[in-house]
Amino acid sequence: MKVTLISIPVRDQEKALQFYTEKLGFLKKKDLPLGGGNRWLTLVSKDWQDGPELLLEPAPLHFEPSKVFQDALMEAGYPWTQFDVDDVQSEYDRLINLDVEFSVKPTEMGTVKVAVFNDTCGNNIQLVEEL
Repeated sequence: MKVTLISIPVRDQEKALQFYTEKLGFLKKKDLPLGGGNRWLTLVSKDWQDGPELLLEPAPLHFEPSKVFQDALMEAGYPWTQFDVDDVQSEYDRLINLDVEFSVKPTEMGTVKVAVFNDTCGNNIQLVEEL
């Protein structure tokens, strides 16, 4: 058994696609129409193109419990998921220069350094560097 796909709920797939590709550097892998203006829209890491796909899921638009859960996590400041990076500080600096908003600046927590940013699509995302 292995993880091949993880989904992130987004309110606007096109806005999410632009943010995740232009600011975070992911690459579009699949973009298939599903009807009703929805897409099966997946991304991959440019550094791990055969790795797990990230699905930009329009769930909050069609499933109220998803919207409620997403809103609750955002309000509490909890990350939806995390992305590993080699250097949190340099990634933070790069993203700040692209006007990405962070709620948690690079902070050491035991054996990791973390930072948390707003993906502009309803989610907090945590960056993690193993020390």
